[in-house]
Amino acid sequence: MSFIRYLAVLAVAMLATGCSTFTDHHTATLPREAAWGLVPVVNFSQAPQAGERVEQILLSVLAEQGLQPRHYPAAPRSDLPMLDDRSRLADALAWAASERLDYVISGSVEEWQYKSGLDGEPAVGISLQVIEPATGRVVWSKSGARAGWSRESLAGTGQKVLRELAGALRLE
Repeated sequence: MSFIRYLAVLAVAMLATGCSTFTDHHTATLPREAAWGLVPVVNFSQAPQAGERVEQILLSVLAEQGLQPRHYPAAPRSDLPMLDDRSRLADALAWAASERLDYVISGSVEEWQYKSGLDGEPAVGISLQVIEPATGRVVWSKSGARAGWSRESLAGTGQKVLRELAGALRLE
C-alpha cells in the first residue's frame, strides 16, 4: 500500500510542478538602495502591447520586493508612439545612463496568450534582466514560463511568473 501512496504523491508533485519552468543566471547580491530604473520590456509575443502590460505588473511586484524603480519617460503626446521595442529599449538605456541610474530592469515577453481549445488556458513566458546602464553589462537574468488553469486570468498568470522571477533577485 505504501508503494501506491508513494506513486500518488509523486504524480501529484509532477502535476503541480509540470505547469511551470524557470531558468536563471545568479550573480552577487545587488544593493536595494541603489538607483534603480525600469526600461522597456521587449515584446516577442503575438499579443499587442504585452511588454507594456508586463511593465505595469512588474512595477507592483518590484514594490513588494522593496524596489521603487524610476520608469523610463513616455514619448511626448505630439510624437507618434515608437513601435520598435528594441529602439525604445536603446533610447531608454541611454536615458538611464544620462540619469546615472545604477541598475535597470528590462526583459522580454516570449508568450502572452490564451491557448486555443476548450479550456483556453493562459500561457505566459517572460525573461527579466538587470543591466548596468553605464556599461551595458547584464548582471542578473532569469526566465520563466507558466501555463495557468482554464479559469485563471492571463494577468494573474503573468503576475505569478513575475513574482517568481523578482523573488529570485538577491537584494541587500
